[in-house]
Amino acid sequence: MADDLDSFTKDSFILKLPKKSPLVLRMVVLLFVMVCGVYICSICLKQISSGSTREFLNIGVIQKPCPEPNIEPWEIPYVHYPNPKTFSRAECACSPVRYFAIMSMQRSGSGWFETLLNNHTNISSNGEIFSVKVRRSNVSTIFETLEKVYNLDWLSSASKNECTAAVGLKWMLNQGLMQHHKQIVEYFNTRGVSVIFLFRRNLLRRMISILANSYDRDAKLLNGTHKSHVHSPHEAEILASYKPVINATLLIPNIRQVEEMTKKALEYFKSTRHIILYYEDVAKNRTKLDKVQEFLKVPKRELRSRQVKIHKGSLSNHIQNWKDVEKALNGTQYESYLYGDYRR
Repeated sequence: MADDLDSFTKDSFILKLPKKSPLVLRMVVLLFVMVCGVYICSICLKQISSGSTREFLNIGVIQKPCPEPNIEPWEIPYVHYPNPKTFSRAECACSPVRYFAIMSMQRSGSGWFETLLNNHTNISSNGEIFSVKVRRSNVSTIFETLEKVYNLDWLSSASKNECTAAVGLKWMLNQGLMQHHKQIVEYFNTRGVSVIFLFRRNLLRRMISILANSYDRDAKLLNGTHKSHVHSPHEAEILASYKPVINATLLIPNIRQVEEMTKKALEYFKSTRHIILYYEDVAKNRTKLDKVQEFLKVPKRELRSRQVKIHKGSLSNHIQNWKDVEKALNGTQYESYLYGDYRR
């Protein structure tokens, strides 16, 4: 009887204990592990993204290669992809840029010519940068300045946007160009800079412009303001009212000196990729501007300038001692300077 009771008690106890399924336990453990894993990963991702997202994106942009441009092999050294420090080229990062320099002399029409180039949506010519002496004090400062210009970090009124296709400057021959010509030629050929020579055929007209402009620096004929270039016929008429006196004795030697400097410049920079223009030719035949745009590999546009020519018509109306000048040049190779005229 006691044995039966003991057996009954054990059996009853065994029956009362519930049996849990191993599959359910495994599912619970797996779910717990997954929840913990997701939580830990989310915390790690937040920490990484807060400090590294920007660097990651930048690296992605830099490493992305630009497609090969569809150009002739000889053009490759002249095609560039600047990476400015002062702004992002954004969607134009892979748009090629050409580098150029306008080489000229004062009062040779370079200011007017540059306004024509800057009238193009994709061209930025940044003016006479090396008129500031400290920028041309030595070769190092010259190169530092050029690097800013060609890296699109030189900000001026001529600066366009991130999609600039040609960038350059205006550089006078007497602003360090001739003095450091060997190093500059090497720089141009290494960096792929193209040269636009712009000279004036009629050097007598250039001389009148130089003397008149020099006079106005002190006289300030336009309401006490000196202007090298004007945008209205009225202002041009006021400036043209001054008639300089030209030293007839030194006239021909001065003309020859300018010719010699021009000849040297062409010789020094003949190894560069270049084009030679004359102010009178561009003024009379605007198709010359098409050749310039082709030279710079930019889309052709009709280019305009607001500048107004100052000394128009016969030179006899602009020189105080006309008879002396006429006598000095008559019968010489420069006689044509006395009568040639052009309009723009």
